[in-house]
Amino acid sequence: MTIAFYGIPNCDTVKKARKWLEAQGIDYTFHDYKKEGADPARLERWIAAAGWEKVLNRAGTTFRKLPEEDKADLDGTKAVKIMEANPSTIKRPVVEHKGGILVGFKQPEWEAALS
Repeated sequence: MTIAFYGIPNCDTVKKARKWLEAQGIDYTFHDYKKEGADPARLERWIAAAGWEKVLNRAGTTFRKLPEEDKADLDGTKAVKIMEANPSTIKRPVVEHKGGILVGFKQPEWEAALS
């Protein structure tokens, strides 16, 4: 099984998740959203599957530094625009697999979905 793995290589959570995948022998293709950008259609699919509240990382420094008007009245459409313009605001990692998507790295959740 090969999965699609989205993140930023220097993120500690991404590093931990990649190490876990490698230990499980799970092949993946890595998409670096800092270098390759964030596709709005893909972001919309993730939001449809998991909700913008889960996909948009509002706890990170990048989001907190955004102007207040960007952070006000958030919805899925506005979240896509923010994440497309600022890929660091996407929760990391995101994995697309046969059964759906995983947002963030929680080992028990990954074991259940990918084993």
